[in-house]
Amino acid sequence: MSEDQQFDNEKEMNVTGHLSELRNRLIVTAVFFVIFFGLGFAYVKQIYGFLVKDLDFMLNFTSPTDIVSVYFTMAGLVAITGTLPILCIQIWLFIKPGLTSNERKASLAYIPAVFLLFIAGIVFGYLVFTKLIMPFLLQLNDGFANELYTFGNYFKFMFHVTIPFAVLFEIPMIAMFLTTLGIITPDFMRKTRKYAYFILVIIGAIITPPDFVLQIVVAIPLIILYEISIYLSGIVYRKKLKKHKEFMEQDSL
Repeated sequence: MSEDQQFDNEKEMNVTGHLSELRNRLIVTAVFFVIFFGLGFAYVKQIYGFLVKDLDFMLNFTSPTDIVSVYFTMAGLVAITGTLPILCIQIWLFIKPGLTSNERKASLAYIPAVFLLFIAGIVFGYLVFTKLIMPFLLQLNDGFANELYTFGNYFKFMFHVTIPFAVLFEIPMIAMFLTTLGIITPDFMRKTRKYAYFILVIIGAIITPPDFVLQIVVAIPLIILYEISIYLSGIVYRKKLKKHKEFMEQDSL
C-alpha cells in the first residue's frame, strides 16, 4: 500500500470516527430530551396552574386537540430548557480534543451562561407578556365585545412572545463565541450598531402589539443586550490580541 493510500485510509477512518462520536453525542442529547419531555408532561398541570393563576378570565377549549397541543408545547419547552446545557456539554466534549487548556476552561464557562441567559429570556418574555402585552390588549376591548379565550390561542401567543426572548438573550454569548472564532470584532459591532438597533426594533415590533410605546419598551432591553455584547466581545478580543502578542514575542526569541 502506498503512502498516499495509507494517508487516505487514515483520513477516512478519522472522519468516520468523528461522525460516529457526533452521532453518539446526539443520541445522548436525544435521550435527555425524552427524559425532560416526560418530566414536563408529568408536571404539566402544575406548570399550567402557575401560568394561569393570575388570569382574570377563564380559558376555554374548542376541541380536544387544544389541550393536547398545550400539553405537548409545555412539555416541549421544559425539554428544550432542560436539554440545552446537556447539548452544550456534548458539543464541548466533541470539540474538546482540538482546544488548548485555556480554551477548554474558557469555553466550558459558556455552558452555564448560555443556560442562565436562556432562562432569563423566558422569564423576561413571560413578564413582558403578562405585565405589558396582555393588559394592553385587554384594555382595548373595554366592554366592546364578549371575550372568549381558548387554550390554544392564548398559549400560542404566549410562546410566540417568550421563546424569541429566550433566543435573543443569547446574543452576548453568540457575540463572544464569534469573536473567539475571529468572525466578528467589537469594532465591527460598533460600526453596524445602527443596523443592529433597527433590526432589534423590528423584532420588538413583531413580538408586541401595534403600540409604539410598548414596542420601544420591549426594544430597549434588546438594545442594552447588544451593548453588553459589544463590551464582552471587546474583552474576548483583547485577550486574543494579548495571546497573539505573547506568541509572537516567544517566536521571535
